[in-house]
Amino acid sequence: MPEIMRLAAGMARQAATRQAVIATNVANADTPGYRARDMATFSPDDGLALRRTHARHLTGPEGTARPRILHDVPADPNGNTVSLEDQVLRGIEAARHHDRALTVYRSALGMMRAGLGRG
Repeated sequence: MPEIMRLAAGMARQAATRQAVIATNVANADTPGYRARDMATFSPDDGLALRRTHARHLTGPEGTARPRILHDVPADPNGNTVSLEDQVLRGIEAARHHDRALTVYRSALGMMRAGLGRG
């Protein structure tokens, strides 16, 4: 698979994972003490992929980021930090990233087809 398609697929996976985290936040909007989470912004590795040299190093699925708790948001009196307005905006941003990744993927696929004469 060409590098551009791998990059687009990675960005789409990250956006889908971020949407799942946002959905979990919305589902827990009334849960006392629940702390809102989010994913780090997608960034392609610069050719410096981490490699495991020992079974206990770098645990977790390779190439996946983990959700982080948002600490800079105010809490409700019950300790919940989910703001539905904020989650809607984050969801829109994740959807845009997903759409952009699919557009890049489709364009790369179209170029490959054109190169093969199947345009």
